[in-house]
Amino acid sequence: MPYVIAEPCVGAKDTGCVDVCPCDCIHPGKGEAEFSTVPQLYINPDECIDCGACIPVCPVSAIFPVEDLPKKWTSFVELNARWYVAKRNLRPQFRDR
Repeated sequence: MPYVIAEPCVGAKDTGCVDVCPCDCIHPGKGEAEFSTVPQLYINPDECIDCGACIPVCPVSAIFPVEDLPKKWTSFVELNARWYVAKRNLRPQFRDR
């Protein structure tokens, strides 16, 4: 996971990072159903291309390269990843027959 969104995003949910992300890996955006129900935004660890475009636009300085994440927020690595795992498990699974 190249980048992690941490505690400063909780309650803020500024979507400037969503707007500048070239690979659309930060969710939920304002147009997504989950936006009003989640406390923060999340970076998809499988889709992030490690470009860093999101960092300078975050007004609350909530986005960190994983290796620079303050120790007090290390739990946010798991929170980010878990949100995407949960989303994947909610989607219908189609298998070839």
